[in-house]
Amino acid sequence: MGEVFHAIGVFFERLAAVEFLPLALAICTHILKTACTSRAWRNTIAAAYPDVEVPWRSIYGSYVSGVGVNAVMPARGGDLVRLYLAHRSVPGAAYTTLASTLAVLAIFDSVAALLIFVYALTLGVLPGLGLLPHLPGFDFAWVGRSPELSLALALALVIVAVIGAMWLRFRVHDLKERLLQGVVVLRDRGRYLRTVAVWQAADWFLRFVAIWFFLAAFGIDQSIQNVLLVQVSTSLASLVPVSPGGIGTEQAFIVFVFKDAVPRSSLLAFSVGMRLTLTAVNAIVGFTALFLMLGHVRWRDVVGPRKEGQEKPAPEG
Repeated sequence: MGEVFHAIGVFFERLAAVEFLPLALAICTHILKTACTSRAWRNTIAAAYPDVEVPWRSIYGSYVSGVGVNAVMPARGGDLVRLYLAHRSVPGAAYTTLASTLAVLAIFDSVAALLIFVYALTLGVLPGLGLLPHLPGFDFAWVGRSPELSLALALALVIVAVIGAMWLRFRVHDLKERLLQGVVVLRDRGRYLRTVAVWQAADWFLRFVAIWFFLAAFGIDQSIQNVLLVQVSTSLASLVPVSPGGIGTEQAFIVFVFKDAVPRSSLLAFSVGMRLTLTAVNAIVGFTALFLMLGHVRWRDVVGPRKEGQEKPAPEG
């Protein structure tokens, strides 16, 4: 993590040179992006539960709350918060169905990320697997440097998978029905394109626009190629969400893919500055939404099991 702290130091040294108008535009664009994503999720849930009112305001709050928790916690713990809050907002909803609605969103995101990844491959800028443990600041480097620990982790994952498979054997029919209910919007191609894909397309367009403004804020050449390289670095960092917000991993990828095209100090200031800004915005918006929806931010009440008969009513609106 020494490389990460060094990068943070470089960012604060260059803070006075940051252009705050494009930075503010980047923040506004990012917030608008989350609204588009939550709208796509709300429409997916509404298709799964056609007889239930699914308020977008509550789903938006659930979505940004999860984003806010992911900003400060590793391993995407915010996804559980997102599902919990959405479950409170949709009467009669099942967690498995809500989880499968997120899988619907993952289809478009995966295709978009894959296209950008293929583009980066054509440029020959991505590191090979053998280089990953040696990238400065790469927070998953212990996988390559400690094969024994990696093997133990893999064994633990296998054990969890086996136990999960045994549990699913006894509930496979009910589980299958609930999972299929969550992806029902895919059966109507027109509805999927109009109510889900179009919002996700807007989400990705706004991602690019936000990066464009961030590049301007930190004095780095604004070009479509640079925007796509930053996005592919961010997408790759999200594949190994060990640190909050992927900080460390993202910086390692960005420094590698840009190589000598941008001075290292400028690149580190941009990368860390963008990540710290987005982390702060996500945390502020997310925890504000969490407080407004629950009246508090106590973790035990958010992720802990509720006793029978203590189900809280879904918030109005």
